[in-house]
Amino acid sequence: YIEKASIPGAIVECGVWRGGSMMAAAAVLKELGSERRDLFLFDTYEGMPESAAVDCDYKGNSAKAWDSIFPCDASRAEVEANLGTTDYDKSRMHFVQGKVEHTIPKQAPEQIALLRLDTDYYSSTKHELTHLYPRLMPGGVLIIDDYGHWNGCKQAVEEYFREKSVKILLNRIDYTGRMAIKPTRPDSCSR
Repeated sequence: YIEKASIPGAIVECGVWRGGSMMAAAAVLKELGSERRDLFLFDTYEGMPESAAVDCDYKGNSAKAWDSIFPCDASRAEVEANLGTTDYDKSRMHFVQGKVEHTIPKQAPEQIALLRLDTDYYSSTKHELTHLYPRLMPGGVLIIDDYGHWNGCKQAVEEYFREKSVKILLNRIDYTGRMAIKPTRPDSCSR
């Protein structure tokens, strides 16, 4: 979509785990004969950081309980090796290590065509939206992986769009994921 619609900007993912989503993006871009987009992979590359009380799943289970069942740690070396299998231009891959609250906005691109948020928690999701959604180009794609599963993520998304008076339709991907196209009309979106 972003290639056919000529949406300018990078592909950005916050919370990459093992890099599967970015591997898919790189593979599709290669298949389309386009390696001009930068890929930004923001992650701690050390697992999930501490969570807050609001960070529980839709059933009320704490994030800490989930971390013990399903650890989300993958090293930067592992993710780089996984992305390397795509043969996408390595100079276009940017592995940004650290909490997003410390690396964004300083290390984020100015223009984003596709923004995928998968850091699960309230504080990280709110921070990502605050600093990255304004950089998402009109007509660009927003994917929020954990909206339906993590209460903190959902709260951050709803607060952000309410506070900014942004009217946006979040389309359901599955029980947890939501996707939207950033409105192109200037009066329907404010920074």
